[in-house]
Amino acid sequence: MANPTPISAWADKGPQKDSVNIDFMIWLIKGNGKNILVDAGFLRDNEGTKYFAITNYLRPDSALSKLSLKAGDITDIILSHPHWDHVDGIGLFPNAHIWIQKEDFNYFIGAAWQKDGSNGGFDKRDVRMLIDLNLAGKLTLVDGDDKEILPGIKVYTGSRHTFNSQYVLVETGKHKVILASDNIWIYYNLEHLRPASSGGTFDTTAYVRSMQRMKTLVPDSKYIIPGHDARIFSIFPAIIEGVVKIE
Repeated sequence: MANPTPISAWADKGPQKDSVNIDFMIWLIKGNGKNILVDAGFLRDNEGTKYFAITNYLRPDSALSKLSLKAGDITDIILSHPHWDHVDGIGLFPNAHIWIQKEDFNYFIGAAWQKDGSNGGFDKRDVRMLIDLNLAGKLTLVDGDDKEILPGIKVYTGSRHTFNSQYVLVETGKHKVILASDNIWIYYNLEHLRPASSGGTFDTTAYVRSMQRMKTLVPDSKYIIPGHDARIFSIFPAIIEGVVKIE
């Protein structure tokens, strides 16, 4: 968790006087004999942490132990995008196969580091880690929008939070759930259809259009989950401290 910050830091033209409680979250999908993470969190020594006053840090594998899962039990990790707080923890999960958008991967390891590139939020050690996973045959490049990558799990693109970030639609059997990750930073973005604040997307129009599309993909917008808003813990039932269940 990070200290409360003004909504305007997350939503373009959002109020400065109102604040939002920020959490750094990962999501677990269980089914068909698999334990799938959407994003992998980060390690405490990552340089990106210096930009946030992070409290109550819990390493991603330790968080999963609350659910009686070991790091080796994770079979897959779907990376919404390669910012440090979503990708840095993948090395904790030795048996996981990684899924990332092809264009996002290519930009992350290549053009982002050129003279005119944009590598804010990227960490060089994460670049090396993803390259090594690719060399080891443990990474799949997803090529494009509206792709079913695992049974009952589709990924979509369009917001351009990073070069070609993706979000995940899960069929739970009861509901359709969208794990938007940073394709929606906080609930205010979704509720007011405001793009991410400065630097939060390559294309502000695309960011808004993507949220509009999400609302057509699920019958109930309650099941569109932003990437960093702690309000999720008051919307869905807690099963253990720091863990809610969405089904």
